[in-house]
Amino acid sequence: MKSETLKNAAVSTLVGATLVTGVIVLAPGWGKDTPPPAPGPVARAMTAAGSGAPASLSDLDALIRDRERFVRDHPGDEESWAVLGSAYVERGTRLGETAYYPKAERALKRSLRAVPAAKGNVAALVGMAELANARHDFAGARGYAESARKQKPERWAVYPALIDAYNGLGRYAAAGKAMDKLLELQTGPQVQGREARIYWNKGWREDAAALAYGATANSRTPTEKAVALHREGELAWERGEAEEAVEHFTKALRTVPESHRSLAGRARALAALGRTDEALDDYRSALAKLPLPEYALEAGELYESMGLNGDAATLYELLRKQVTRAGEHGVDGDLVLARYEADHGDPAAAVRRLQGEWRRGHRNVHVADAMGWALYRAGRPDDALPFAKVATGQGLRSALFSYHLGEIERALGDYGPARRHIDEALRTNPHFSPLLAPKAREAQDALGEPAPGGPADVVGDGYWPLDPPEDAPPGTVPPSPSPSASSPSPSAPAAPDPAAGSAAPLPSASSAAPAPGTAARTAVSPAPAPPAARPAPQLRPVQRSTTTATTAPSTAMSENG
Repeated sequence: MKSETLKNAAVSTLVGATLVTGVIVLAPGWGKDTPPPAPGPVARAMTAAGSGAPASLSDLDALIRDRERFVRDHPGDEESWAVLGSAYVERGTRLGETAYYPKAERALKRSLRAVPAAKGNVAALVGMAELANARHDFAGARGYAESARKQKPERWAVYPALIDAYNGLGRYAAAGKAMDKLLELQTGPQVQGREARIYWNKGWREDAAALAYGATANSRTPTEKAVALHREGELAWERGEAEEAVEHFTKALRTVPESHRSLAGRARALAALGRTDEALDDYRSALAKLPLPEYALEAGELYESMGLNGDAATLYELLRKQVTRAGEHGVDGDLVLARYEADHGDPAAAVRRLQGEWRRGHRNVHVADAMGWALYRAGRPDDALPFAKVATGQGLRSALFSYHLGEIERALGDYGPARRHIDEALRTNPHFSPLLAPKAREAQDALGEPAPGGPADVVGDGYWPLDPPEDAPPGTVPPSPSPSASSPSPSAPAAPDPAAGSAAPLPSASSAAPAPGTAARTAVSPAPAPPAARPAPQLRPVQRSTTTATTAPSTAMSENG
């Protein structure tokens, strides 16, 4: 049995988080006979850990070196192995260095060998959950995080990993309940930031903006403030406020120059403002410092929108190499590859990749949107529609999702809904994509104005969810919603089941809806009455060229994944 002195010499439980909101979590464990470490980077990392704040990269590196030295002399210390593994995860996610993930896995498994999960090694379980989230293995992350919660339901560090896993699986109600529990156990800017994102995903934009602002105002360290400013920039961009987004991202970079994600965020917003040279400079810097395939895709599409197809092709090839390299370290890159294939490569290949994602239980709105768009691009708008409705039916206001749904409806001849959703996309963010936003404006022009007429009473006197009950005393203010509350928007459609029932035949070339942009839809008559609701079509084997020998299997999947 280790001595109490040795136990207290190790840094207590640390777990790395994902993406820009990485946090180090310190659990109680310092003994009365052992003082904390002397002031310095390791101590700063521990101080940040105590409040759930992200450590600076330099302090994180110092902590990694400190734990590497310690485990060489104390190879049986499970806490230090968990600390080291989780710190590797955080460093890998913050710098896009996926080579740290196998190192993290080895360290965390070493911790579990020293003290198994069944004997209470919650720190290693949470570290494994964060590692699985970083690799986009959300089902695995859910398993580890739920095991940790079962053992230590009052340990707040369990819940960020659980929320990320539920979101990745599209289990938004469960994510909201986990957020409610986190709010009971912990406060601070990082928790406010998570709550802001959940509110945004429900469509509660004002609540999300207020929480994001509060997270910035309450930040206690430069690193924490840079993370909060980046979040404000993301929300401003998604609202279509490009100038405000540039301001937030620039402040984040001034606060912490290593805020590499803010370089890519600013590039996106600068491109929307027509400042393309500056945008390309930021993309180049971001890709040099944080080589993520989604940034290569964005930069490639910007080049393509400028007619620089050779430069775009170079970046698309870089995207493939980045996904391959990350895949060697256990990272699932099928979603970003599918997005690339749908618009720039083989849409049928995109469908096959996304079938795999759906089969693994990754039924979040991003996969649903990508699936709907890939099916549409593959000439299957009937199959695409239910997925696009899942993506837009959860409350999230995304210009890209609305545009995709509108184009799918246009291909099906549902011109009224198509006009409404394409208009919504351009209202939400008129510059949501350098390639697709111009196409959305072309579609808007082709669809024209809606037919005259409409409801006599546009405003109406019906129920409004912010009104207090009739018997409430004057001045009553409705209570603020909790993260697990239902969205006020109409309920979202159930996720399509790719194999239930029999598959109808694919449309023939002669009967298929005309391709987007053809003359068949340029002159549009007044919007017809919407057709009768279609049964949710199923994912069928993908049509392939004559050179392809095999077909993708259809799979039955449950709602819970």
